[in-house]
Amino acid sequence: MLRPVGRSPLRHRTSRLAGLIAVLLVAVPLGGCSGLDVFHLFGDKNDVGPDVPAERLYNEGLYLMNEKKNYKEAAKKFEEVDRQHPYSEWARKALLMDSYAAYSAGLYNDSISAGRRYITLHPGSPDAAYAQFLIGSSLWDQIPDITRDQTNTEKAMKELQEVVQKYPDTEYAVSAKRKIEVARDQLAGKEMQIGRYYLKKRDFTGAINRFKVVVTHYQTTRHVEEALMRLTECYMSLGIVPEAQTAAAVLGHNFPNSPWYKDAYTLVKTGGTEPRVNEGSWITKAFKSIGVG
Repeated sequence: MLRPVGRSPLRHRTSRLAGLIAVLLVAVPLGGCSGLDVFHLFGDKNDVGPDVPAERLYNEGLYLMNEKKNYKEAAKKFEEVDRQHPYSEWARKALLMDSYAAYSAGLYNDSISAGRRYITLHPGSPDAAYAQFLIGSSLWDQIPDITRDQTNTEKAMKELQEVVQKYPDTEYAVSAKRKIEVARDQLAGKEMQIGRYYLKKRDFTGAINRFKVVVTHYQTTRHVEEALMRLTECYMSLGIVPEAQTAAAVLGHNFPNSPWYKDAYTLVKTGGTEPRVNEGSWITKAFKSIGVG
């Protein structure tokens, strides 16, 4: 004999849940003042919300950036334009503004990322020069003092050199050149620091190698005068008088009023000789290669 089938507990609970959701969906419009949002039941409403018009997001970003000076939040608005409307003209503009806003907020990695994406997607754009400049500037702003590793300095120089080479007629090339000179001076300062360390340890060969880098690669920096004097000191200590004479003579010829020349001159004179250029010296050749001396 068949027994009557009772109501399944699972089906009973499922029907109750469905009924509850139906009640909530009806209740939300009727109880708007309660602040209840049905989307909060299963996640953030931003995860399922509709796209915001690109122009509105872009203008909100401009407002936050220009009026509120809230660059971090502005960057987020520009990112949303690119995310929600990736193939629009607004996305192209927003991507560049994202890089600028992130840079202004000190979010350098974000600025670099947005700048690289802009150049990749829009290499022929007139604004590609600015995107490249922002990449270099983001690295340049992170240049550490000379006591620390200078990898960022080298990276900054490389990216800024891209501006100078690819976009030489832009205003950004002029600014990039100035930043490059500061970066070069920083790298020269690092070589001088290490060279002085070796000199203090009386490792004259190690010191010469460092000062040589300054003389051959960073002649336009403020460190070259001291480098020539230190070379005079090292060579005199090693008894390599002709090179010491040359270093002192080149220093005196190019920087006659330098206090470093007075020290170099005194060192050579103490050794019983005079500053004199020796044509076969690497120092002479290094300076002639750029028309100095």
